[in-house]
Amino acid sequence: MVMDVMNKKESDIYVPEIAVISRIQKTSPTEKIFDIIFENKKIQDNFYFKPGQFVELTVFGLGEAPFSITSSPDNRDFFQLCIRDVGNVSGSLHRMKAGSKVGIRGPFGKGYFPYDKMIGHNVLLIAGGLGIAPLMSLIKYIINHREDYKKMMIIYGAVNPESILFKNDIKHFDSRNNIPTCITVDNPDDKWTGEIGVCTKLIPRVDFPVEDTYVVVCGPPIMYKYVIMELELKKYPADRIFLSLERRMECGVGKCNHCHIGDKLVCVDGPVFSLWEIKNLKEAI
Repeated sequence: MVMDVMNKKESDIYVPEIAVISRIQKTSPTEKIFDIIFENKKIQDNFYFKPGQFVELTVFGLGEAPFSITSSPDNRDFFQLCIRDVGNVSGSLHRMKAGSKVGIRGPFGKGYFPYDKMIGHNVLLIAGGLGIAPLMSLIKYIINHREDYKKMMIIYGAVNPESILFKNDIKHFDSRNNIPTCITVDNPDDKWTGEIGVCTKLIPRVDFPVEDTYVVVCGPPIMYKYVIMELELKKYPADRIFLSLERRMECGVGKCNHCHIGDKLVCVDGPVFSLWEIKNLKEAI
């Protein structure tokens, strides 16, 4: 079954299942959100993933690419991917319409955002650019189980107001779910009244106690170094800081070696790692 990749025969993990794009939403000039449903209802019913895991999506006749799942694991009717128009596969997807068929392999990844360990604790999420997409699955899961978690805060940095993703969702995070969301942009327009600058400037304002908080970071690699510096200044422990290294992945099953870091393969051992795990992995961040 798709939900149990680790127990499938090796030959089967390379074969995509047919799926249908049921809905497409434009969320920015360069990103679209795709709702996807497996053609086989039994496969859809048994498709289960954890926040932070990913799938390999095939555009038939062209190729495949890995994408993080942005919907909640609680949603069993369909799953979502947020895809930037940046390459051959993603560009082809952006030209598709609802009803188009694609191939799906997965979900993949042993490492995930530890939503289970976070129960009963505060949660701080820090995202940069497209990095908000993998975090959406975790955010939506916590919202569905809000009573299990303490305070939650989102820090999100974007290039400009136009490039802010999931605008409709973000509007409701604070008002409906008591989740303050602090957004900052590098290049404001005339209408922008919010924060200006990189997201690291907002971290010193966080007052969550270090002994009772989990931190999740996702964004461009250049951002990680500076975010980690700020978190370490506030004494957040390395074993409670989690980062996604998904941008390094390719095949999804540890065969191409493209995502090799030290003795780890991001697609197999990750894509989510604690800062403690990757501190001694050369070139991890």
